[in-house]
Amino acid sequence: MRRLGPRRRGMPVALALPGLLAVAFLLLPLIGILGRTSWGELGAHLSSEQSVEALRLSLVVSFWSLGLSVLLGIPLAWLLARVSFPGKTLVRSLVLLPMVLPPTVGGVALLLAFGRRGVLGPWLEDWFGVTLPFHTSGAVVAATFVAMPFLVISLEGALAGLNKRYEETAASLGASPFRVFRTVTLPMVAPGLAAGAALTWARALGEFGATITFAGNLPGSTQTLPLQVYLLLQDRPEAATSVSLLLLVIAMAVLITLRGRWTATPGSGVRTVEPLPDRDDTTPAPPAPAPAPAPAPAPADVHRWALHAEVTGFNDLVLDADPGATIAVVGPNGAGKTTLLRALLALTDRAHAHLRLGGTDVTGLPPHRRGVAWVPQDGALFPHLNALANTAYGLRTHGVPRAEARAAAQQWLDRLGVGHLAHRRPAQLSGGQAQRVALARALAARPRLLLLDEPLAALDQTTRAHVRHTLRRHLDGFGGVCLIVTHDPVEAVSLADRVLVLEDGRALQDATPAEVTRHPRSPWVARMLGRNAWPGTATADGLALADGTTVIAAEPLPADTDALAIIAPEAVSLHRDKPTGSPRNTWPGTVREITAVGSRMRVLVTSDEAPDLVAEITPAAAADLDLTDGTPIFTSVKATEVTLVTC
Repeated sequence: MRRLGPRRRGMPVALALPGLLAVAFLLLPLIGILGRTSWGELGAHLSSEQSVEALRLSLVVSFWSLGLSVLLGIPLAWLLARVSFPGKTLVRSLVLLPMVLPPTVGGVALLLAFGRRGVLGPWLEDWFGVTLPFHTSGAVVAATFVAMPFLVISLEGALAGLNKRYEETAASLGASPFRVFRTVTLPMVAPGLAAGAALTWARALGEFGATITFAGNLPGSTQTLPLQVYLLLQDRPEAATSVSLLLLVIAMAVLITLRGRWTATPGSGVRTVEPLPDRDDTTPAPPAPAPAPAPAPAPADVHRWALHAEVTGFNDLVLDADPGATIAVVGPNGAGKTTLLRALLALTDRAHAHLRLGGTDVTGLPPHRRGVAWVPQDGALFPHLNALANTAYGLRTHGVPRAEARAAAQQWLDRLGVGHLAHRRPAQLSGGQAQRVALARALAARPRLLLLDEPLAALDQTTRAHVRHTLRRHLDGFGGVCLIVTHDPVEAVSLADRVLVLEDGRALQDATPAEVTRHPRSPWVARMLGRNAWPGTATADGLALADGTTVIAAEPLPADTDALAIIAPEAVSLHRDKPTGSPRNTWPGTVREITAVGSRMRVLVTSDEAPDLVAEITPAAAADLDLTDGTPIFTSVKATEVTLVTC
């Protein structure tokens, strides 16, 4: 059977032909210029006194226009991308208007605004002695009016595509809003800014209609290259073609330099690179370093910061913690964990935190003055800075001299075992290495409160164990309070002194890891810990579930109490026939899933008479029972293995 070639599988002929016609339509005028150019006289045409003067004036006007566009356009693009205000749609329409307005109409509008009889013209002339029409400054104003929208819309797209977590993280490290904009935002959108600036300059260089209408066509003052082309067409068409070729080459050079950045999606100017695959926090070169040394003991004069927070809004809770405490915040998706962290940072309107750190009330302070450092889930390392500069960022924002800040940053990187990576960019780090750098950056900033939002979630198990061990050792010497959002029970138990369980923004349980493990009050937490959890209402014998099932417990709670029946998977027995012994809780069911967990097998059993139940048995028991998906089975649980806890 004949295979279809690439051409037959390509664009349909009905689309290909009009597309080729469009290309020809755009290409023929350029061919016309190239074909009619007097190549022998090209040098003479371009080196004539009039052409040189027009080129000089075009460069002066275009670069002044670019400077004004950058000065005015960057703040305007930031406002449009980041600030909500009444009339924003109108402002954006005004920005785009010069791009669709006929240039001569734009020139008339400028004349009526800044001319001697315009709205502002008389005031400019009387107060400052400035007359814009028929002056080089008028040509600059006309070019800026037409060209600045290219910079604004290009930069607005880049700013809109920039993830705000970088700026929020910088603020949590103590950077003021302007410092964040200068040191984080602008460097990260630099490609979009460069593309917009190049287009702005090229458009200003080729401006004609608004310039001739507003500033006139005076040799040496306002006669730029496009205006000279217009005059040469009347008397010396060959020279006009040569000058047109020069403008064409400049325009094509700008577009080739941009290499498609202008046509990319908004925000594509921001370069993002996926981190290297996780590995055991080592790199092939240099050789893997020795394990990081144990952290030095905390200085005797280290500051100690207790925490008191009253959170209202979506989250409604009161949180108190002594200096040095580490609190794991757990709960299902949407429980308000990240909202709690953002409320403590004053970065959300969903919740508000009345916050005291030590003896200082920081409620009314902006994020960069609270002394609250935040490490997002992905670390949010600034991609334009290496690991050393990232770590020193918080110290520099607090006024620490550069040399001292870099020395302290190097010490922190060494303590976390990534000192040999100090000069690498984030894109050159693995996930585990990046997390260590992010942690070093937060700790180096000397925060009063440290917030970690699932810091180990993106790591593989081996790397996670290493980073968890390092984190535990360094939190031991931290003088403030640390909150860690996690979904991992191992992290909650191994890192935290307390576990705060959230549900719908409220604190459902706040206790030690051991207490939460023994008596979880949330079905989600119980399942996170690997236990079966059934909600219901306490009875004299145990717990009545919503579907009518009754669970018998050896130690019942007071009747009519909302409670959970907690059953450990290893306490569930499986039988091919209905058991007749001591178990008081027996239900028929069907095997739906069998998974290996270490050296044990977990079996999910569904039943019409009880909720889903997970049993944990040995591989030998699974083989004896001949378990497969769909096998009929009986489950049984002794009353003494059922723990009832109040919700």
